[in-house]
Amino acid sequence: MNTFNQGRYSVYLRPISYIIDLTIINSLAILYFFKSVEPAIFVLVISISWIVISTLSKFYAVFRFTREVAIMTLVFRQMALFTLVVFAFSGFYYDLDILPKTIFKYIGCVFVLVTLFKFTLYYLLQKYRASFGGNFRVTAILGKNKQTQALERFFNDKPEYGYSHTKTFNFKNITEEGLQDCFQFLLEENVDEIYCSLSQLSNSQLRKVIDFADNNLKILKFLPDNKDIYSKKLKYEYYNYTPILSFRNIPLEDSVNQFIKRVFDIVFSTAVIVLLLSWLTPIIAILIVLESKGPIFFKQSRNGFNYKEFDCYKFRSMTPNKNANLNQATRGDQRVTRIGKFIRKTSIDELPQFFNVLFGDMSVVGPRPHMVSHTNMYAKRVDKFMVRHFVKPGITGLAQVSGFRGEIETDKDIINRVKFDIFYIENWSLLLDIKIVTQTFMNIVNGEDKAY
Repeated sequence: MNTFNQGRYSVYLRPISYIIDLTIINSLAILYFFKSVEPAIFVLVISISWIVISTLSKFYAVFRFTREVAIMTLVFRQMALFTLVVFAFSGFYYDLDILPKTIFKYIGCVFVLVTLFKFTLYYLLQKYRASFGGNFRVTAILGKNKQTQALERFFNDKPEYGYSHTKTFNFKNITEEGLQDCFQFLLEENVDEIYCSLSQLSNSQLRKVIDFADNNLKILKFLPDNKDIYSKKLKYEYYNYTPILSFRNIPLEDSVNQFIKRVFDIVFSTAVIVLLLSWLTPIIAILIVLESKGPIFFKQSRNGFNYKEFDCYKFRSMTPNKNANLNQATRGDQRVTRIGKFIRKTSIDELPQFFNVLFGDMSVVGPRPHMVSHTNMYAKRVDKFMVRHFVKPGITGLAQVSGFRGEIETDKDIINRVKFDIFYIENWSLLLDIKIVTQTFMNIVNGEDKAY
């Protein structure tokens, strides 16, 4: 199995930008302009308002290919909406007697500093990419025509945008052997992003490229033309003046969504550890030790985000055996102890994984991780299985609450699990996570046939 490497960079830039911008708007207000306001109330109201506005206006949706004029448009839109919020705040707290003239001075200072910081960060990143070759993504282009040549020039002539271009393949009269050589090159060069000209590929070649990208954790984007493509919700972007289509839009690639999900994970896992595991662990530990010799916890290597291996923790529910990392538990499995049957039926054995969530290896909700041996097997047998590794694995997931948890008895089980996992990845929201957690709890209370 190849070592998969997908370009996920600068995941902390957006949260850092939030922190700095919030520091600017709150410090200016309290220290220089609105000294009579209650600091705690102002910081809470204005900070929440800024975050909500920026999320709705996509103020922090600035990418390496975003043009300066687009950034300036975002700044003006954000400041216009923020001005309305500040006036609304001063009107609600009318006794503060904040004059409109003071508000406009404040907004002007915020505008200057936020704009200055935003463009400073933008140009510093460009300088870093151009001078030091950092923060880059390795690219390849499939198909040769005027559009792809323009994109190739963009990659090569503008190193400040952070793209390292390897090769442009001519797909005219390409053979099946040539296509496989192309795929091998993409793997050997650790290409992060594949740009595909729709006019140069046949439908069968296009399907093979899509399958290759999905199964090897490569980001696939298209250069559009008048040719029909699959009926999916595609993400439309511009690199300089070249239009690009992204085949798969993953909400959790957005830093804001990552931050929201991580906060949810930390709060939820901390609550479970403090309120439940703190007193339940000693009881379970005593029961496990009384029945059979061996460790209290069971550690197993599994594949997580970006195919990285991590140690997944559980309460030990079986007698120690050599096949624990190879064979999945089956109905009536003789390895399962009496206390093991109970904790597996009630899913108590999974609770230590909340430490995995706290450590950042897992999420509360996401595709369930498989044993490394099973992952290697399914990656070869099941189409698009590797797509599950675009996000962190979860303690529970959409597939599990939809009837596809536990033992994989037939190929249909794993195929449907992959379908539900991909749907979750492409349609993530915090409300969906809460719904899955709630449904998981209800399933535990009602009992599940495949919990054994």
